[in-house]
Amino acid sequence: MSGRPRRSVDGVLLLDKPIGLTSNAALQTVKRLYQAAKAGHTGSLDPLASGLLPICLGEATKLSGFLLNADKSYQFTCRLGVVTTTGDAEGEATLTRPVAPLSREQVEAALQPFTGVIEQIPPMYSALKRHGQPLYKLARQGIEVEREPRQVTVHELRLLRLEGEELECTLRCSKGTYVRTLAVDLGEALGCGAHISALRRTAVEPYDASRMVTLDALCDRAEQGLAALDEVLLPLDSAVMQWPAVRVRGDVAFYLRQGQPVLVPHAPTQGWVRLYEGEHNFLGLGEILDDGRVGPRRLLAGHR
Repeated sequence: MSGRPRRSVDGVLLLDKPIGLTSNAALQTVKRLYQAAKAGHTGSLDPLASGLLPICLGEATKLSGFLLNADKSYQFTCRLGVVTTTGDAEGEATLTRPVAPLSREQVEAALQPFTGVIEQIPPMYSALKRHGQPLYKLARQGIEVEREPRQVTVHELRLLRLEGEELECTLRCSKGTYVRTLAVDLGEALGCGAHISALRRTAVEPYDASRMVTLDALCDRAEQGLAALDEVLLPLDSAVMQWPAVRVRGDVAFYLRQGQPVLVPHAPTQGWVRLYEGEHNFLGLGEILDDGRVGPRRLLAGHR
């Protein structure tokens, strides 16, 4: 299998990562199925978590940073009354408390302080590194180190369901938000402790769950051939549709490909833009310079 020639394939796959699989294992499976020369994912999901994991193939890897920095949405379930070492169901229980009857009004009031710009202390069981060592490796050795609080933004946090010792919420947040930490802090606010018992990512802007493909479906397509796999890839520019398009032709396109800024009539006056030669040939990304010209910033192979 390792000797199979790799091919140049470009696009974005919206994988529905299954529970129990690491993000890297999911990435390697997709890369093998597509026989791709280059692939990368856009932000890890814990093995316990399922849902949207955008995988960038080929030239799409040049755009993966924009998805890494994008807002994310989740649906999660908290088990109240039990605190674990990891903040989720994979950890060992460290504290058990009785759960007093709670009303929706009480829970919604407790959720309110966790919206807007908040500070979180990253959990020890995380991929953050200290002196080159992932924190989760230190945690497994029983070592705890001080972590600096970080600011994140919770755009929306809404209660969906409250049944006994379980509550279910939807969350839309900035990059770097730890849902496990949110659940632990919410448990403390409710006075009973909590951990995540189920977690599913439902959106990575600009993508939602509607175009997700399961690994089983990918394997079925792989049996039909590479063309069937390529049918579910999204185009490169789908990752950056939040920015306006600038279309150029002839000499202007030539100078952009050479890495030179160009003047484009009626272009936006600031910010990032998508660059096209003609109507549909996506060249990459540019940025409006102080003098109004369009400067190439992230050009794709074959368009330099």
